[in-house]
Amino acid sequence: MPTRARARTYDLAKTRAAVTAQLEHVREAVRDLDDERLGAPTRLGGWTVRELVAHLAMAVEAVARHLERPAPPAREVTATGWVATTAPRAGDIDEKTRALAASAAPAELLDRAAARFAELVPDAPGDRLLAARAGAIRLDDFLVTRCVELVVHTDDLAAALGASVPYDRQALAAATRLLADALAAQAPGGSVEVRVPPYAVVQCVEGPRHTRGTPPNVVETAPLTWIRLATGRLDWAEAVEEAEVTASGERADLAPYLPLLG
Repeated sequence: MPTRARARTYDLAKTRAAVTAQLEHVREAVRDLDDERLGAPTRLGGWTVRELVAHLAMAVEAVARHLERPAPPAREVTATGWVATTAPRAGDIDEKTRALAASAAPAELLDRAAARFAELVPDAPGDRLLAARAGAIRLDDFLVTRCVELVVHTDDLAAALGASVPYDRQALAAATRLLADALAAQAPGGSVEVRVPPYAVVQCVEGPRHTRGTPPNVVETAPLTWIRLATGRLDWAEAVEEAEVTASGERADLAPYLPLLG
């Protein structure tokens, strides 16, 4: 009987620093944008850059907001489980994002989120439970989900602005690993090995389990390509056609399982 993979753990200090660093990259990219560029469309439906930035601020500020509230009695969701909760909450997220975007200038929202994060998060223990909308979750897990939010939407921001925005290595690693683990959780099995060097390797999809040597079904891609696939920014068939993904073996088709994040 196959053994269950041990849940991945993340270093609290490194993840906290990754959120801070990636937020700073976003702040730098947004700081001097004029109204025309803030009104530019994004690939996120009806959101402009202004709404996208407000959403990023909201995602980070949520950590401080939850820390100010009483801790829930028991853990309800892990970082991996959080991924599956995003799609049902899309409408509520859109409404709150638009309201926040209308309340203040984008740079001001980011500055406020950064200040509150710096004030409340450093002294909080990793096992502190937060009453997040997805369910009660540990702080250390929630910070990993913030890395996902920041990395995914930094990519959206760069695409909208037609500019390069840096990625903090630790934030990119955490986002890559969490989305790879979410695939393994949502498509359990051991017949396909998914490699996202240098950050993640997982096995998934029902079928014959690989035990030694070269696996018969292998998928390999780069971190940002994987993140775009996992979040629906990139189509599987297109990525394979353009050689952004290598997929070998009769089971190495991940299209039925993507996207993971709504």
